[in-house]
Amino acid sequence: MVAKIISGKEVAKQIREELKAEVEKLKETHDVEPGLVTILVGENPASVSYVTAKQKTAHELGFHSVQDNQPENMTEHDLLALIEMYNKDPKIHGILVQLPLPKHINENKVLYAIDPKKDVDGFHPVNVGKLMIGEPDYLPCTPAGIQQLLVRSGAQIEGAEVVVVGRSNIVGKPIANILLQKAEGANATVTICHTRTKDMAFHTRRADILIVAAGRPKAITADMVKEGVVVIDVGVNRIGKTPEGKAKLCGDVDFEAVKEKASMITPVPGGVGPMTITMLMMNTVRAAKLAAEAA
Repeated sequence: MVAKIISGKEVAKQIREELKAEVEKLKETHDVEPGLVTILVGENPASVSYVTAKQKTAHELGFHSVQDNQPENMTEHDLLALIEMYNKDPKIHGILVQLPLPKHINENKVLYAIDPKKDVDGFHPVNVGKLMIGEPDYLPCTPAGIQQLLVRSGAQIEGAEVVVVGRSNIVGKPIANILLQKAEGANATVTICHTRTKDMAFHTRRADILIVAAGRPKAITADMVKEGVVVIDVGVNRIGKTPEGKAKLCGDVDFEAVKEKASMITPVPGGVGPMTITMLMMNTVRAAKLAAEAA
């Protein structure tokens, strides 16, 4: 068996086309243009690259997009005041503060200051709580992207044994919560493994669907999975450079070996990565819809 490759690029492209149509409909029916602001403090090269990609996508979809660049020495007080300004701005439906922030700024305090109705990253405790009880407004972007990859690739989620490797607040915990909900695209039996799990391979070999966000290159090897497993690899690890001088990337799964046993698998790059920005856009469109309906 050689696995079918689940292309995040293709699924993201499909969703973006759907979002374009939704944006046009919002403009026609409510005279509302989804508004997204991305706030960048400092000039971290990776962060600059991320926000540039987010703004480019927002612009392509027809959003009212704002890039707010602030100096590295911006005070926490001033950043909180800036967020409050956007909380009150009716043209802005989604607020994203690019992480990491400079060390003198408390990240939690900043994330908690965002109006939950505009928290399109899905990290505010109100939105985390709503996910927990099965009534989410916005799903965190990477886990939401994982669910879309599974659903749109035709993976059998309902009743499946899902094993998640990693327990971060950004990926592991939320994707586990999403897939165990009593809802469409969910209803799975979920196990979470982590650094203190005694026999990782015992659990991963039971998985019908294996989601790996371990943060270690090639942590999952072929002997740790069963035939026919669906593998979602969230990891992005730099393992050197190509002959052309570009960063050489690999996932948390030994792709070449595991693809011989899996029925479906995501590549790195080109798997989960392209989905994250797309789901941010989906959340922003949803925020705009909710605001229009409440008006």
